[in-house]
Amino acid sequence: MSNEVGRRYPSLKNGGLMEGTKRIALVAHDNLKKDLVEWVNWNWKLLLNHQLICTGTTGRLVEEALAERTDQEHPLRNNIIRLKSGPFGGDQQLGAMIADGNIDVLIFFWDPMQPHPHDVDVKALLRISVLYNIPTACNRSTADFLISSQLMEKGYSPLIRDYSGYLDRKVDV
Repeated sequence: MSNEVGRRYPSLKNGGLMEGTKRIALVAHDNLKKDLVEWVNWNWKLLLNHQLICTGTTGRLVEEALAERTDQEHPLRNNIIRLKSGPFGGDQQLGAMIADGNIDVLIFFWDPMQPHPHDVDVKALLRISVLYNIPTACNRSTADFLISSQLMEKGYSPLIRDYSGYLDRKVDV
């Protein structure tokens, strides 16, 4: 997988190894932002050790929640990276970061009961997270399982599926 992975997936030259400090994307639709903030408040000590990447308003709310809890004894080790709001391209920015190997875990509290103007972007983001085999939580229970996993604090090499058959296929033009 080594050189072949680097050729086919330039962002995964290290074989896709996730370091002990994970790059965690946090996203929530409007009706679930409160739930995500509650989840952040519950797991704040665990999150302090990781790089957090958030879309739009979610990023502001996460920053505010962590600012209330951090102090000299428990500092935020990395600045929170804030992207655009989902409907303004934030979901696509996250998808690009996943494809470039810059996101290790996706926590996305999406609202299955509301239509969204950017539903196609949401679907594309979830598709790319599956394609690159990153741990993805779409609800609080799954997020709880992910954040409490022993693998969150260790290095981890996810299996990268070989798509060479697709990439090397003959296309009639």
